[in-house]
Amino acid sequence: MESNLEKANECPQTFSNNADELDIREIFIAIRQGKWLIILITACFAIASVFYAVNQPNIYKSEALLAPVEQDSKSGLGALAGQFGGLASLAGVNLGINSRVDKTKMALAVLKSRQFVGNFIEKHGILPELMAVKSWDKNTNSLIYNEDLFNPATNEWLNDPASPDALKPSKQKAYKVFTNIFNTEVSSDTGMVILSVEHVSPYIAQQWVNWLVADINEAMKERDVIEANESTQFLTAQLEQTKVADIRSVLYKLVEEQAKTIMFANVRDEYVFKTIDPAVVPELKFKPKRALICVLGVILGGMVSVFFVLTHYFIRRS
Repeated sequence: MESNLEKANECPQTFSNNADELDIREIFIAIRQGKWLIILITACFAIASVFYAVNQPNIYKSEALLAPVEQDSKSGLGALAGQFGGLASLAGVNLGINSRVDKTKMALAVLKSRQFVGNFIEKHGILPELMAVKSWDKNTNSLIYNEDLFNPATNEWLNDPASPDALKPSKQKAYKVFTNIFNTEVSSDTGMVILSVEHVSPYIAQQWVNWLVADINEAMKERDVIEANESTQFLTAQLEQTKVADIRSVLYKLVEEQAKTIMFANVRDEYVFKTIDPAVVPELKFKPKRALICVLGVILGGMVSVFFVLTHYFIRRS
């Protein structure tokens, strides 16, 4: 009696193992029967991936290594804040003891802002090179434009026949495209900044990196000069209103610091970032990875073809 029960308990496990073996066997049978279809579909994917990879233009990446200019927090307004913070507050002057913002982080934020990017594109007139270029001719070092969008001979954007509006991209579209080809990386160890630009032309990529470094230094310099001039006007007005000798002493020192800020800004071109390793014209392409595209195409084709064959086989059997 017990032996019969043991045999009965073993039967479901044996049946399950046989079912698994049968399923695996059927999978191999289905793949073997559909091997030519699998080869055909995989070959189509391989040819399509090769065609796609070959027709992608080379993208070059130029980058510059920048070092943030050191800001001496122990002098200037920082020192005055520690010595005369109380007296300055009596005069209604905020020295910004707790509100000092890292100038490097601010510069990086400005660099990625819509206003700065829009002004950069407009200042250097790079909208056609950003939005209408298809490829770059290495032999002649010339750009090939999409002439359905832009006419390089007349330097004009063309009109859409189906719409009265011109095809000239908006500032928002230009900003979106530019942020995709422009990048900044900050090293957590050294604090160094890598600024890079990608473009079909290696010469344009290098030129844009140099322009970006110069423009962000100039923009931050102008911000500080404007702020210093406004502060000087405010402090001068406060001097005329107070007669307390100690407070007047603080205000005079603050005016002196604003004058120093303006002077240093005018004599220093590398105001926020100092170039350690300037951008060069890259000789090797950055992307596309054509071999990787072809391999992924073959793998995807194999997976799709096997799935199709198995699905067709089991639907036909059901």
